[in-house]
This record gives sequence, C-alpha cells and structure tokens, in this order.
Amino acid sequence: MLSTIDLTVISLYAVVLLGAALFVSFRKSPENMSSEDYFLAGKSLPWWAIGASLIAANISAEQIIGQSGQGFVVGLAIAAYEWQAAIVLLITAKYFLPIFLKKKIYTMPQFLDTRFGGGIKSLMAVFWVVLYTAVNLTAVLWLGGLALSAFSGIDVMSAMIGLAAFAVIYSLYGGLKAVALTDIIQVVVLVSGGFVITAIVLAQVGNGTGVFGGLGILMSEIPGHFKMILAPEHPSYGNLPGIWTLLGGLWVLHFSYWGFNQYIIQRALGAESLAEAQKGLVFAAALKLLIPLIVVIPGIAALYLAQNGQLDMARLSASPDSTYGILMELVPEGLRGMVFAALIAAIVSSLASMMNSISTIFTLDIYQGLLVKGRTESHYVMIGRLTSV
Repeated sequence: MLSTIDLTVISLYAVVLLGAALFVSFRKSPENMSSEDYFLAGKSLPWWAIGASLIAANISAEQIIGQSGQGFVVGLAIAAYEWQAAIVLLITAKYFLPIFLKKKIYTMPQFLDTRFGGGIKSLMAVFWVVLYTAVNLTAVLWLGGLALSAFSGIDVMSAMIGLAAFAVIYSLYGGLKAVALTDIIQVVVLVSGGFVITAIVLAQVGNGTGVFGGLGILMSEIPGHFKMILAPEHPSYGNLPGIWTLLGGLWVLHFSYWGFNQYIIQRALGAESLAEAQKGLVFAAALKLLIPLIVVIPGIAALYLAQNGQLDMARLSASPDSTYGILMELVPEGLRGMVFAALIAAIVSSLASMMNSISTIFTLDIYQGLLVKGRTESHYVMIGRLTSV
C-alpha cells in the first residue's frame, strides 16, 4: 500500500521530528536539568506550543479511526464531543487555570492535596498511574498498532514496538519541553494530512465541482448525516442519546478530561505565565473546531461514495472503523505518505504525552512524596526518565 515515495515522506517526517526533539532536549545539559525543567518545561512554554501540544496529546488513532467510522454510521452528530470540548477549554482557561497556577502545582494529585489532604493525594496518584498505564497508554498503543498494521501490513506487535520506541527516543531526555515543542510539528502534520484526505474525498464526491461542490452534494443527498441531535428512533440513539448527551453527563466527562487530566493540563502548568496558558487553551479550542472537518466529514463522504458504487458498501458496513483506511486507498502516492505520517504523529504524540505525565505523577507524588525524599534534582529527573522507559 505504501510506495517508495510514501516511505520517503514518512522517513523525512521522522528525521525532522527527531532532529527538533534532540535540539530542544540538549539545549540544556541533562545533568543540570531540574524537576521543573523536565516535568514542566522550566515554566517557559508559549501559548502556541501549549495549544498545539494539547491537541496533539488528545488526538490519536482512536479519534481519527473511530470518528471517521462514526461519520459513516451516524454523521456530524459525533462532532458534539469535539465542539463541546472547545467550550470547556474556554471555561477551564477562565476559571481553573488561575487557581492551578497560583498554587504552583506540578500535578493534579498536588492540587487535591491542597483541598483534601495527603491521603486523597496519594490515593489518586496511585489510581492515575494505574489508569494511565493500564487503560489510556495501553489503548493508544494497541489501537495505534492495529491501525499501522492495517495500513502498512506490518504485524501488530512490531508496529507497537516501533511506536513505543519512537515516542521514547524523541521525548525521553527533554521531558515536557521536547514533547510540547515537537508537538508543533505533529499538529502541522496531523492537520495537513487530515485536510489532504478530506479534500481528496470531497473532490471525488463533487465529480468536477470541487471540494465545496462535493460538500454541498453531501448536505443535499444525505441531510440526515448533518443533524447534530439524533431522534429517539435513530439506530445510534443508544450511543448518542440526543439532546440529553449535550445537556447532561458529557459536561462531566469534558471537565474531567480537559480540566483535571494530567496529560492534558500539564502543558498549561508549564506555561511562562497565566496569560500564555489561557491563550494556549483558546488556541486549542480553535483547533478543536477543525477536527470534525478532517475526520468526520471524510466518513460521511465514504457513505455517499459507497451508495454510488465507488466504495465497497458491504466492507464498510461490516467494519465502519475501516473507513479511514479505505479512504486512504483513494489518496495518490506521496500524499498517502503524508496522511500516514499524520496518523503516526497522532499516535506517538499521545504516547509521549501520557508517558511524560505518568512519570511526572509517579516521580513527584509517589516516589518523592511517599518513598524517597530529600534527594537531588538530577536524581528525580533520572527517576522520571526510568519511569518513562
């Protein structure tokens, strides 16, 4: 599926990313790096790095593949998750960030300590390390391995090892700063690759009328897939139960994820100022508005193409999660490598973010907080790196 040109594009992406990461990592000698340098980027992150890194940490294989599949099955209603997240990011920036930065915390367990005491802090530190390792990190790695295997023919275990090794190599020495600043590259690749596949499939739908002509055809031919609120009789109503999803429990999920999730909010904790942190979250909210355009719209286009005999309806209906992979077959050589690089970028940026946050909580809240106190800064940085591996 991947040609020599595609592999060249992917290799170029990997080399540029690793070069940028190593440059950031070794601007300061590792032995002189403090805990603040390693875990919070020395509190020096600008708004554009914070916003890009938030999105790179959030978007991974499950979003790209899953939401494309749901675009095929449900339509634009699945975008409620993305667009409501943008609102929550603005609320978090206005009301939560000032508290977090005023208290000068490194981790969410430390925030709980200021409100509920050390017992809750320790309990949640252990809980989050187990959760991020056994659920979040594992799911991203497994689904990423499956995605790469499906698109490239590499066996799943080799794909997982490759993804993990890539994430470790580019983020291990530089810590959060290396992750956040290289996420600029990741987001550019991710968004560019997403727009490439969206433009190609909409142009095919348009059949000579262009991208916007194709979008107009979709809206007129399958209008049901552009409704944001599902009716009770809709087959997917049980998974996305109409207006009550938007007014009810989805808010709890969003505030938990965007406001108090270590591997998301850690970027804002590393901001050079409150103003930069807030602008970073506003930038992330703006990027969030784009995500449905590059992952959900292609899924809707796949339904139209299948209905008109241009794609295999039986294959898509049997496995909606194969939608993105099937659409990649429509992308020409070279550009296909760019789209594939975007998928890799989404996976490894999430892996690196989770890995860094796991090591932060373990090192500062469990190792330093409960087990070994009073050691040098370089010792705790070393423990953070070992934890990441």
